[in-house]
Amino acid sequence: MSNLAYDSERDVQHAQARDIADMHALRPVPRISIHAFCETDGIAVPIQRAGEDRRMAKTHLSVHMGGMQAAVEFYQSSPTPNLIIVESRAEPRQLMASLGTLAEFCDPSTKVVVVGHYNDVALYRDLIRAGISEYIVAPVSLADIVGVISNIFVDPEAEPIGRSIAFIGAKGGVGSSTIAHNVAWAMSTLFSSEVLVADLDLAFGTANINFDQDPAQGMAEAVFSPERMDEVYLDRLLAQCAERLSLLAAPSTLDRVYDFEANAFAQIIETAQRSTPLLVLDVPHVWTAWSKQTLVQADEIVITATPELANLRNTKNMVDMLKKLRPNDAPPKLVINQAGVPKRTEIAVADFSEPLGISPMSVIPFDPQLFGNAANNGRMLGEMEGKNPISLAINDIAHILTGRSEIKVKSKPGISGILGKLNLKKKK
Repeated sequence: MSNLAYDSERDVQHAQARDIADMHALRPVPRISIHAFCETDGIAVPIQRAGEDRRMAKTHLSVHMGGMQAAVEFYQSSPTPNLIIVESRAEPRQLMASLGTLAEFCDPSTKVVVVGHYNDVALYRDLIRAGISEYIVAPVSLADIVGVISNIFVDPEAEPIGRSIAFIGAKGGVGSSTIAHNVAWAMSTLFSSEVLVADLDLAFGTANINFDQDPAQGMAEAVFSPERMDEVYLDRLLAQCAERLSLLAAPSTLDRVYDFEANAFAQIIETAQRSTPLLVLDVPHVWTAWSKQTLVQADEIVITATPELANLRNTKNMVDMLKKLRPNDAPPKLVINQAGVPKRTEIAVADFSEPLGISPMSVIPFDPQLFGNAANNGRMLGEMEGKNPISLAINDIAHILTGRSEIKVKSKPGISGILGKLNLKKKK
């Protein structure tokens, strides 16, 4: 690879990293319609990418080429949307004149954002006086577009939205729920923060057992009564597990089947995020429309896996898919659980993480006595043995997921050949 190509690839990677960092703090945009009229691909592409971002999931965005002239012609026979984004390479005087023509066809409530190619303070002031919501100078990034839209339509005085963290196992039985519940308890006790655990495994959920709770109501009432869902109703369904830890428990019964549409849990999650700063989603090991949508919309995803080949295959499939579905977010985080089971052939941690391109947040050793005692007593690991290295590892995970510390990246391992094994299995 030439130095020029290497530098270009590195610049793209740096730009993507900046986008992810800038997007991290942005809030979801409400349900609005957006029309964009562009003159160049350099503006059309980031706007199109913005429309595919999870924070813009409620919006309806359409991108047209042709710039200002195309917008004027379009709205002569069509109503205007909530927001128009229009790119213009015209010089300032001509730009002001063409905006005046566009204004003749715009509804008074329509917001307009102009993407221009002149970095002119006087032009900016003239545009703002003319009623333009924002003027940004090309080139623009995906984060610039989403940030501008968010600034216009999201109330800056609105209550902050809680952070959602989705836990899912690479296979059933890897301990994802146990890790999720213990991390939630650790966050509530370490940081004196309100935490809500939502058990989404309605048939076989274990949160009620792990927290020694038997609530009469919970997740089933929430998901089957979406018309009643608000902060007051949600609060009635919660079980109090600790001073700052609440649980929306699964019924864990087979009285009915639990088939849901893609957005079945969306309203519950949105309501919970308005009520608590930290929401832990215990997602079962299934791949359905609703589980996929729940993972895509989560602020953070944690995959728990044991160091075995099937777990590696499943983890890689999930990581690759989630990177495609969430291109503007950091990749999922990884916890390797039940490491060191006696007489079990295991994949070394370095060999497990290399094909994933992810360093695990934590490697938790196999300790059936500690976990068994905690489960049988309906208590968390930190309550049973707060100084145990596994309890301390759970605390470290809580610090990482709340942004209080970073993952310690070890030196890269050599080529493992694990992917080769997976490919050979596929060919057979």
